[in-house]
Amino acid sequence: MDEDVRGGAVAAGQLARGAGVREVVDIGDPGAWLALDEGVRADLWNSPTPYGLPAWETTEEGARLNSALRGRGRLTAALRGGGRLTESQLVLALCHRDGRIRHRALGQAVGHRELLPLVVVRCADWAEPVRELARGQLSRALDAETAVRLTSLVLRVGRRSRGDFAVALVSEVLCRAPKERFTPLLDDADRAVRRFAHRLAVGQGLLSPVELARAAARDEDAVVQSLCADAALAAVAKGDAEEGDADDVVGLLLAARSPRARSAGVTALRRLGRSEQAVGFLTDRSGLVRACARYVVRRLGGDPLAWYRKRCADPADDALPPGAAIGLAECGERADAALLWPLLDHPVSRVRAQAVAGLRTLDATDVARMRLLLDDPAPGVVREATLALLPSAELLPEHWLTERLGTERPRWVRVSAYRLLDARGGAARLRAARRLLEDADERLRRRAELTVGRSLPSSRRPA
Repeated sequence: MDEDVRGGAVAAGQLARGAGVREVVDIGDPGAWLALDEGVRADLWNSPTPYGLPAWETTEEGARLNSALRGRGRLTAALRGGGRLTESQLVLALCHRDGRIRHRALGQAVGHRELLPLVVVRCADWAEPVRELARGQLSRALDAETAVRLTSLVLRVGRRSRGDFAVALVSEVLCRAPKERFTPLLDDADRAVRRFAHRLAVGQGLLSPVELARAAARDEDAVVQSLCADAALAAVAKGDAEEGDADDVVGLLLAARSPRARSAGVTALRRLGRSEQAVGFLTDRSGLVRACARYVVRRLGGDPLAWYRKRCADPADDALPPGAAIGLAECGERADAALLWPLLDHPVSRVRAQAVAGLRTLDATDVARMRLLLDDPAPGVVREATLALLPSAELLPEHWLTERLGTERPRWVRVSAYRLLDARGGAARLRAARRLLEDADERLRRRAELTVGRSLPSSRRPA
């Protein structure tokens, strides 16, 4: 039983002992309802004395029903006998493994709007009578406010077989809702909800091109970024944007932190007749954006390779953008490594790091020269040098790398040395791992323990 289901089973047991729903279930968390639904059935299957409904009202009728619930009958006796369930008992019945009990419980769930999350779950029930009854109830109960509240749960249930009904219903309700009702979903913490909401917004034309561009620039999800950027630029291309909005759309995209949004903005420069602006993105920090900029510059008739060569010609240029070095390698030839080697002494660490990355891209790694960079004061340079040296790790002296495992070295140097010793394999890998078994650095020590553990015969490995 996984942790979520185990938590749901615990909550189910507390409900069976009379606890209130809000006491044991985070009603705003869709995962809590799903865990409870599974937890009830897990407990019913595994418990030698299924809990059913032990907490009845202290009445003669309640005592009779409580007695009838012992054994396999559980909730069936109460529901058949016309007994009204408490809210906690109704929750258990709605999640029960017996479809007949779930069906009868749905009949009592009418009017309990706080239990609509479980009605949503039952809309994907495997039992058709339960499923159809739940769908009818949800159709009658769902309004815009409730749809917004239930969207995250609906989307989770929608991944199940037969889960598409609730998704379609929520989509229909939200499409009819005023924009202000719909807007909170666009900023929801749940990524799936934001994707769903933005797809609806694009499909219904609820957002202006500028609003779409702002969403593409602001949202951290790649799907939302691409969806909104494409929709914003499509609206501009069709002439749907108001006067001046085209500039605002492209400006927002070009200034975005997201490489996807920036690349969309750079590509749009050509359609807007502003291709010359793409030159400024030839040294962007993102490879995707650099590639788009090169495409636009070439379509304008320019030569990105010549531009990169000229930009990297002066290794003493303190204003050299780091992206120029890797950009040169991305579209250059192996002979262009001659322009990159001098940049390994550049005063700006990011330029040095990108020069190393460029040399690796051009397959121009010189082990003797590159190994000196493993002692560079900048972690980024050491990291790039390590990547460049990994294929040639066996050519590096073991004792020289082992010295760099010493605790007096910066952590990034120690990590680099261990990665290279590990890449050598065999005895060198094992000796390096044993040296770090008592190391104070937890991550290095853990990695060393795993290496040593794998080297032991299976009978001697720790359980």
